[in-house]
Amino acid sequence: MGLFSALHCLSMCGSIIGSLTLSLRREIRDNKGLLMPFVLSYNMGRITSYAIGGLIAGLLEHVLSIPLGEGHGHRVLQILSALVMLGAGLHIGGWFPRFAYIEKGGALFWKRLEPYGRRLIPVETLPQAFFFGMVWGWLPCGLVYTALALAATTGDVVRSTFTMLSFGIGTLPAVVGVGIMTSLLVRLSRMQKFRQIAGITLIVLAVLAAFPGLNPLVLHHLEY
Repeated sequence: MGLFSALHCLSMCGSIIGSLTLSLRREIRDNKGLLMPFVLSYNMGRITSYAIGGLIAGLLEHVLSIPLGEGHGHRVLQILSALVMLGAGLHIGGWFPRFAYIEKGGALFWKRLEPYGRRLIPVETLPQAFFFGMVWGWLPCGLVYTALALAATTGDVVRSTFTMLSFGIGTLPAVVGVGIMTSLLVRLSRMQKFRQIAGITLIVLAVLAAFPGLNPLVLHHLEY
């Protein structure tokens, strides 16, 4: 999911990386060796926020299990997760553009948080870049919400945290690659076949989320 979100990252996080880069001193911007640690620090902060979000999502199942029961609460989250992932797959494939409206759900929270990120500009130190990334990791993003929905179905706080950590690592090639492989990434994002393959892949993941028994990678307990 993280790798295929590259198509979305180009328009969302790519512009933020551009803002981060432009806020640095010229001698850092013009030297890839000096620039890369700032880009990596930003991304580590962003992924840290994703992991925190995963931890919160993991707690959600425990909250739902109180009124619905452990089994029913988990099943509700599985279905909701599958529906969100289905919408994301249809959106990336170009078949459901209205999925973008899901990002408006976090707009109210983002309006309160975003000013703290702007206070960190211009970024002059690596810790600043890290905290800048932590703030911008909460930017409203439909695909991040999709990953959070999946994380909420893992049934364990540690697993949900590592699910979001894995998702964040998957987004690194696109976000770090901005400015290095920009032309390649842009060409891929404009290829309808590539977008459709990415969309179909997410749709398959949605089906597996709804019906875990179909997933060949899931280990099932055998009784003898």
